[in-house]
Amino acid sequence: MDALNDVTTGMTAEKTIIVTPEMTVGHFVADMPSVYATPMMILHMEMASGSAIASHLPKGFVSVGMDVKVRHLAATPVGRTVRAISRVIEVDRKSVVFKLEAWDGDRKIGDGTHRRGVVNVVEFERRFDVRRATMSPD
Repeated sequence: MDALNDVTTGMTAEKTIIVTPEMTVGHFVADMPSVYATPMMILHMEMASGSAIASHLPKGFVSVGMDVKVRHLAATPVGRTVRAISRVIEVDRKSVVFKLEAWDGDRKIGDGTHRRGVVNVVEFERRFDVRRATMSPD
């Protein structure tokens, strides 16, 4: 079975967030401005990418990030709404490439590409001797 049979170019997804103080450079680095941090923008772009294909993967398969090439083009202050948009531009046997954009209103604040590999969760756990995280009740 090919896990990517139902994934096609053109599939899209968006992740919309409101920038909070915890998402800013100033939260991570003292004496820096409180503007949207590049690692947070990349996280939201990756989340949009995963969402674009998740419902089209067979049961037991997930996508994982493999490669990110992103430019952060403009600063975005706390309180602004950011839309991270991801669109499938290429599908091969084991991975999917996405075109990424991030927008603050009508201003593009980031762009790039992202590749996600598709893995069978059970085989991945066995191969790397890892287990899924479980939430323990407090």
